[in-house]
Amino acid sequence: MKELLRSTDPTIMAFATALLEGEDIDCFQMDVNMSILEGGIGIFPRRLMVREEDHAEAERVMRDNEIPLR
Repeated sequence: MKELLRSTDPTIMAFATALLEGEDIDCFQMDVNMSILEGGIGIFPRRLMVREEDHAEAERVMRDNEIPLR
């Protein structure tokens, strides 16, 4: 798996996940449970991971929908 996106904004993560699923690109959110350690204030970013062979296509989907990757 390769990191595609890192964000503290849950709406961006949900939108990016929906876009990727719409393109049949499997993705996985990591660090979702960090909110337990941080007290739910959202300071630790979540990471959106995709398969390495899907990474280039996933980046294209993000660019096409103006989701910043870095």
